[in-house]
Amino acid sequence: MSSLFIANIRMRDENEYARYLSACDEVFARYSGRYLAVAEPPVALEGSYPYTKTVVIEFPDRAALDAWYYSPEYQAILAHRLAGADCDTIVVDIRDRS
Repeated sequence: MSSLFIANIRMRDENEYARYLSACDEVFARYSGRYLAVAEPPVALEGSYPYTKTVVIEFPDRAALDAWYYSPEYQAILAHRLAGADCDTIVVDIRDRS
């Protein structure tokens, strides 16, 4: 069962966020993460959507996602994302429907 990391982002400091972007791909690739979608800006079909960017990253399973998110390498760069943007993030586990 794959797991999705979904980040809804409101940018505050482009330079600080750029520091995060310069290192994040290499870190999550080590944990078999892959981008499914990056929307900048996302399109709201209903309701209000106060975000400037939405990112969806797929991991093979929840264990890989947790290993990535809580790894020392990711925690070291996470500070740049949080300093550069307001972020609401969720994890969605994809169930096998077969």
